[in-house]
Amino acid sequence: MTSISSAGEVIHRFDMSAQFTALYRISVALGQENDGERSLAAILKVLHEQAHMQFGMVCLFDKQRNALFIKKVHGIDEEIDKNCRQVRYRLGEGIVGAVMSQRQAMVLPRVADDPRFLGRLNIYDYSLPLIGVPILGTDVQPVGVLVAQPMALHEDRLPSSTRFLEMVANLLTPTLRVAPTAMPLTVDAPPRCSVPRQVGFEQMVGKSQAMRQTLDILRQVSKWDTTVLVRGESGTGKELIANAIHYNSPRATAPFVKFNCAALPDNLLESELFGHEKGAFTGAIRTRKGRFELADGGTLFLDEIGESSASFQAKLLRILQEGEMERVGGDTTLKVDVRIIAATNRNLEEEVRAGNFREDLYYRLNVMPVALPALRERLDDIADLAPFLVKKIALRQGRELRISEGAIRLLMTYSWPGNVRELENCLERASVMIEEGLIDRDVILFHHHESPTLSVKTSPLPVVDESWLDQDLDERQRVIAALEKTGWVQAKAARLLGMTPRQVAYRIQIMDINMHRI
Repeated sequence: MTSISSAGEVIHRFDMSAQFTALYRISVALGQENDGERSLAAILKVLHEQAHMQFGMVCLFDKQRNALFIKKVHGIDEEIDKNCRQVRYRLGEGIVGAVMSQRQAMVLPRVADDPRFLGRLNIYDYSLPLIGVPILGTDVQPVGVLVAQPMALHEDRLPSSTRFLEMVANLLTPTLRVAPTAMPLTVDAPPRCSVPRQVGFEQMVGKSQAMRQTLDILRQVSKWDTTVLVRGESGTGKELIANAIHYNSPRATAPFVKFNCAALPDNLLESELFGHEKGAFTGAIRTRKGRFELADGGTLFLDEIGESSASFQAKLLRILQEGEMERVGGDTTLKVDVRIIAATNRNLEEEVRAGNFREDLYYRLNVMPVALPALRERLDDIADLAPFLVKKIALRQGRELRISEGAIRLLMTYSWPGNVRELENCLERASVMIEEGLIDRDVILFHHHESPTLSVKTSPLPVVDESWLDQDLDERQRVIAALEKTGWVQAKAARLLGMTPRQVAYRIQIMDINMHRI
């Protein structure tokens, strides 16, 4: 009799096999079709028939109208399809807009339980999950969103289904970019790289010593073609750093191409990185450029390099050493000029010692290491970072938003294991709960108690009683009031305000509070 655990393993292997077969069929379809519309239709059909993901939908971003428009939906009749073309999603609006603005996958375990789901197409089953993933391009912003709905409710399979859908989205971008008659990556998009997206270091908000040191290194690194290894925990902004380095470098007008090293299986990596010649394998009916060739003259960003396999590392090392490559099935050596920026949240030194990462590749990549500090190491920066993120959220939502000093103080009492990404998500949740545009302490407190990521237990400081304070005082006057109440003892004032003594000292300095009162 088969045990429950072994039955689960059989189901898992079945899912993996179905996904692998689906990826193969998608790669064949992409090789056979030169037309973008037919390619999308073929891919969404494979998702439905092979991967058991229904109503696959591709939305593309229109830069001129600053919104997402539906390009293709699988499994609907002609009349509904015609109406779908009129549907649009602004940045941050609904699940599609949220995936686009946050540049990361989103999963709804059950559609009916999530108020963000808009249901404009009236085709998705409310009792089932929904998965949306960004379609990444060469710019700081994704070019669109891929959405699909698993046909069965199996929450334990959602992580693997999400990774699979990310692989499919990863396959879309280069194919659509180089197909002779393919649709543009974004609706009415300008010619690629004609006007580069300028991403300045002003996006790296913070005045702490750790952040200032990091910014000084980045400004210096941007001037040269040195290989950069960006290191930091998940959510610290490694991709943002890579964008800023490229667009402030001499290569700013050349392509900036991204590649997630953990997004594809080994058998597809070589074609993705180096491209293939017509006839190289079954279904390869045309020549296709790889990521290195697309990034020629510009920058290639290798994200999650620490997750890469041994075979990937060997192939990558060769091109880094020689600057030469051949397409799959080709015999012509191509010379490429590509600057490499790699990123990882792993300890590569430990991975080398454990034999999981090649030592020679490590030294090739670790020419100029840039370490991004975790948010818990620079909590004082939240005073500047929170208003910056609120302004960014307000722009997405198309309304005025503000955050109170009390809310900022509360945010500074949390350790933020998810770093800046978690902080932005927290503020966006708070913004959804307000009507009048002010994110106050009470809204943050609501999530502080209800959200598993913001629990009182994980907060290093207690929530303090501020009933003794006049609620109309501004931040400077509140600090002075706390100091006066405690006889100008900073440690005691810090306890009253729910801050650390270092945070109080920082405010005394920047707010020019005179301490010579006793």
